[in-house]
Formats: sequence, C-alpha cells, structure tokens
Amino acid sequence: MSKRKKIIKMRGSKTCAHGPKKKHRGRGSQGGGGLAGSKTHRQFMIMKTMPGHIGKYGFHGLKGRNIERDTKAINVKDLPALAENGEVDLDAKGYDKVLGGGWLDAKLTVKARSFTPKAEEKISKAGGKAVKTGQ
Repeated sequence: MSKRKKIIKMRGSKTCAHGPKKKHRGRGSQGGGGLAGSKTHRQFMIMKTMPGHIGKYGFHGLKGRNIERDTKAINVKDLPALAENGEVDLDAKGYDKVLGGGWLDAKLTVKARSFTPKAEEKISKAGGKAVKTGQ
C-alpha cells in the first residue's frame, strides 16, 4: 500500500495551501467573521438559523418622543406685546399654554387653554386674571 499524498489529505479544509508563502483562506475571503453581512449577503442564513434576530417586533412605546410637542406655548414676559386694551386672547393668537418665564408688570386679563402654576401666580401678582377657556 502506497503512502497517501499530503495534498489529498488536506483537500476540503481551509488550510489546503499549507505553506508559509502560500495564500491562506481566512475570514475575509468568506465574507467576514461573526455576524458580518447579516443584513446583506448573509441575510437568508441569519433568518434561517436565528429567527427574530433581524427586524422590529411588538410595541415600543413612545421612546423619546415628546407628547407635548404639538402644544404651542408662550412665556409671561411676552404677553404685553400681544395685549389689546388690557386683554390677551391666546386662543385667537394660536397659543395653547402660558408658561411662567420672565416677569410681568402690566395688569392683563389672559385667556388661554392652560397655565402653569407659576404663570397664574405671576399674572395675579401683577393684578391681572388668568381665565381658562374650554378645549
């Protein structure tokens, strides 16, 4: 019985070209290691072996979304500029809420959908009224 050649023995393994000056077949020539290409050229394999790994499922809540973003607000300090005859109707001007930023010296009657507690306090301290309108 003759001795089997080494190249026959190495056939089928990735180290088939086994010398130091020969090119070895590494991870790069296989399209990357690990989960590389899981969204492109290996997507089918990942979907088959790891179902549920790719994609979004279920309800994720409001994650970072500001619910109050649609509310248009104005600070107390900006009210005198909108005043007409000592009254400010913020519903007609397109504002929803009055915030307590700044100071108010003018005596004003302010009509709006909602007020922060500080805004109500500052308006009443200046001698005015904070009137809540219906939504």
